[in-house]
Amino acid sequence: MGKKSKNKKKQKSMLETNTERGEINGKQKIGKNEYEAEIFKLQVELVKLQEWVRATNARIVIIFEGRDAAGKGGMIKRIMERVSPRVFRVVALPSPTERQKTQLPAQRYIEQLPAGGEVVIFDRSWYNRAGVEYVMGFCTQEEHREFLRDCPIFEGFLISQGIILLKYWLEVSEKEQHKRFLARIEDPSKRWKLSPMDLESHRRWYDYSRARDAMLSATDTAASPWYIVPSDDKKRARLNCIAHILSSIRYEEIPYTPPKLPPRQKPKGYVEPQQKHRIVPQLR
Repeated sequence: MGKKSKNKKKQKSMLETNTERGEINGKQKIGKNEYEAEIFKLQVELVKLQEWVRATNARIVIIFEGRDAAGKGGMIKRIMERVSPRVFRVVALPSPTERQKTQLPAQRYIEQLPAGGEVVIFDRSWYNRAGVEYVMGFCTQEEHREFLRDCPIFEGFLISQGIILLKYWLEVSEKEQHKRFLARIEDPSKRWKLSPMDLESHRRWYDYSRARDAMLSATDTAASPWYIVPSDDKKRARLNCIAHILSSIRYEEIPYTPPKLPPRQKPKGYVEPQQKHRIVPQLR
């Protein structure tokens, strides 16, 4: 094999390696093994947080907002992976009914707020009034202005009642959002994620940018701040955001006493019946 051929092969090999590793915004992607190890450590801490919430009757609200395809669903999935749905509850409300459209902007979300010993995660929230409702013309400019004016007061009331409120905006770039939309079109398992409203949000990128800027300007307060999560790199975003959630709540590890498994009862003549049941086909 000639020298040129060897060099070409070597360059191709290096290119493939760099492509596999990849970089996003100048940072090398986190390897799968490293990511899984780090996310597991954080999930163990989330379980500790869960036990503290139960023991202290704490009430926590975590809001995730961001453009379509910013990574909210994946973030929430990783948070929920090892905790109890009886403590951690996800709220992702559908479009409002005709009756709900006449209610106060936050009214249908208020009834979803946590009781003692609960963590509620909002996959979009009352901030729909500042985003999709405003951009798509589902509310008037006056209603939008009133929401931005009153929202900090409403959130101040929640905090004064002892609710821990954390707000995260997942920031995805124009290029990355476009890439993710194309992936949803091409991947049969993701097509359900692409709605007509998503397509319109792709077209109205700058309308959403202006709405985001106005929302952050009006509702990023000292008492209830927004935290921006760069989300072009989904893995890094999840690790950073979950770590921030844990660092923002002054929880303590509740001492755990391992239970002893009781011995099984004696069969006392019980014999498995020789009945034929429908067994799921064993494909693997």
